[in-house]
Amino acid sequence: MEVTEDRLLGGRIVLRQPARGYRAGMDAALLAAACDASDGQAVLEAGCGAGAALLAAAARRPGARFLGLESDPEAVALAQQNIVLNALGDRVEARRADVGQPFSKLGLPPFDMAMANPPFFDDEGALRAPDPAKRAAWIAVEGLAAWCAFLLKAVRERGAIVMIHRADRLADIMAHLAPKAGSFTVRPVHPFADVPAKRVIVRAVKTGKAPLRILPPLVLHDRAGGKHTLQAEAILRGEAALGWD
Repeated sequence: MEVTEDRLLGGRIVLRQPARGYRAGMDAALLAAACDASDGQAVLEAGCGAGAALLAAAARRPGARFLGLESDPEAVALAQQNIVLNALGDRVEARRADVGQPFSKLGLPPFDMAMANPPFFDDEGALRAPDPAKRAAWIAVEGLAAWCAFLLKAVRERGAIVMIHRADRLADIMAHLAPKAGSFTVRPVHPFADVPAKRVIVRAVKTGKAPLRILPPLVLHDRAGGKHTLQAEAILRGEAALGWD
């Protein structure tokens, strides 16, 4: 497999990833920025791919420990290489596992936080067939409900779940998590200030009871000509987090 070597967080993270097929982008950067794990906490990423969000979150949260799970063996191998390249092996790990299997079968203790960027589609008829190399990243064979169920099982009571997904699936995400989770906080992500949100970042707490909160949106691009807004650029460079206040 041909790979490229790229830099994240203003050069702080080295990422080897496939030259073709799914490549990490804005969604992984935003997921990492939304991880608010405290020192000493353990964080799970379901579907970590080559480790873009996993490593960026670990760099942002140097006091936390991280485990990435990924079903694609080639992606797992890249994630493991990237962990070594970034000298993070003392508190970051990647393993092969599938969200389609029960979390209880993995023999892992519950985590303080679980995060994920699930595939955006669970109906192959909903979009033009993707490049085979991108299929696993775009098509959730298990369905969004299975991803939500896995994340719920992966965290302890009062543990947090953080997801980034399509804005039009917000109601589904909340419905799938709501039987066991609450205290929802939602941040819409708009490509431009004058168009609807295309993404949402959702944080929920297992057994949480606080009211739903909708935070001010993150706007990614400025029509005045800049590639990114100042806020988005600061997040991409690792100079700002995507807070939940």
